[in-house]
Amino acid sequence: MHAVIPMVTAGLLFGLGVYGVLRRRNAILVLMAVELMLNAVNLVFVTADATIRSTLDTGAQHAGAVFTLFVIVLAAAEIGVGLAIVLQFYRLRASVAVDAVELDPAADPTAAETTAGEETPAGVAAGTTATATTATASGTTAADAGPDAAAGTENVSG
Repeated sequence: MHAVIPMVTAGLLFGLGVYGVLRRRNAILVLMAVELMLNAVNLVFVTADATIRSTLDTGAQHAGAVFTLFVIVLAAAEIGVGLAIVLQFYRLRASVAVDAVELDPAADPTAAETTAGEETPAGVAAGTTATATTATASGTTAADAGPDAAAGTENVSG
C-alpha cells in the first residue's frame, strides 16, 4: 500500500486543526479543531499499521488499530469534559468566547474576599464589592443613573 495519499491527507487535516485552534475565538469551534487533529493522528496510526504489515508480511497484530481505538476513547472523554467546561462557562458569562476567559484568579470577581468586619449588603452575592454612591444636589445618587432615573423615581438607600 502506498502511504503517501493518507499521510498527506492527515497532514492537511492536522494543519487545518492547528489553524482552527490558533484562530478561532469560539470554544466549541476550538474543540472541533482539536477533534480534527486527533482524527489526523488516527489516520496516521492506521496508515502506518497497514504499511508496516504489508511491507513486513508478518502476521503482526493490528497495533495501529489498537492505538486508534485508544485515541477515540480519549477523544470522547475530552469532548465530554470540554463541553461540560464550556457549558459551565456559558452559564456564568453568557458567552463562549475564548478571549473572555480570565486566567488570573485575582481578577475574577467571585474569587475576591470581603475584608474582616465588613458585612455583605442584602442582595449582593458574597465575595463581590458594592460601589459607593454619592448624593447629588437633586437628591439622587450615582446608582440611580439606570432605568429608575429615566422613570423619575428616586432610590432611597438605607
